[in-house]
Amino acid sequence: MDSLDRAIIDELEKDGRISNVELAERIGLTPGPCLRRVQRLEADGVILGYRAQISPTALQRSFEVLLDVDLDGFRRPLARQFEETMGTYEEVLELHRLFGSPDYHVRVAVQDLAAYEQFLMEKVMAIPGIANVSSRFPMKILKSLRPE
Repeated sequence: MDSLDRAIIDELEKDGRISNVELAERIGLTPGPCLRRVQRLEADGVILGYRAQISPTALQRSFEVLLDVDLDGFRRPLARQFEETMGTYEEVLELHRLFGSPDYHVRVAVQDLAAYEQFLMEKVMAIPGIANVSSRFPMKILKSLRPE
């Protein structure tokens, strides 16, 4: 990947809907070679896709909670069941298995505190094998890929 590929990626990260003509102009190429580079980056798996960023408020998911979850003994069947179950919940934005403690870090988005309590009690705590859940509420998001 050279500096022009990096420039293409930088521009597409800012605006995935930019036209090829505008993209080419911004990075100093003509449209044909620019398009071929974008297509090569897509084919090589560098560009994984394009998506719309939706306002969390519009989806009633502007209340974020960070969860640290420990399982009751980190055994493969428990871990698999936890991961598969949590992965199906639309409230879960990110699910990370960690080295060390805690076993998992989960980023959740819901409407409000009451919705979070319901999610925690009815969904998370219903998963077998959970030893401990610790919830933290961000005071202010200082940097995020997700629009505010």
